[in-house]
Amino acid sequence: MSTSIGMPADPTLSYRAIENLIARYAELVDDGDFAGLGTLLADATFTGSGEPVSGREAIEEMFKETLIVYADGTPRTHHVTTNVALEVDEQANTAVSRSYVTVFQALPDLPLQPIAAGRYHDRFERRDGQWRFAERRVRINLIGDVSRHAHQAAARR
Repeated sequence: MSTSIGMPADPTLSYRAIENLIARYAELVDDGDFAGLGTLLADATFTGSGEPVSGREAIEEMFKETLIVYADGTPRTHHVTTNVALEVDEQANTAVSRSYVTVFQALPDLPLQPIAAGRYHDRFERRDGQWRFAERRVRINLIGDVSRHAHQAAARR
């Protein structure tokens, strides 16, 4: 926090808050909480394999239309985010990050396996003292068997 004599904010707090947003995204996807994803990304533009999507409702709907959800209410995945490189501009209230993502999936008839790996490129903004996503771009470089993860992939089987 800034003090009355103009001391800069503690960047450690910003780094932790942004890392928590990155982790929260993975939790929400793996929990199948698409409404929560819509809320988390409400102020952001999300770009995956399709056209960019913006706004809470549009993002929630995009996840519902894209991911296969099983009887337990989840996509039966585990997103692992690593190699997080984060740059924060405290004065501008902005930040950018790059990270790797590996997606694992397991089903009763599908042994645990990596199904996708790629990169996240994120932008963040701090408004009213709170960090939030401004943009998430997902680039998947390595694709395994996603036929039981994404509706489009299942349709191509």
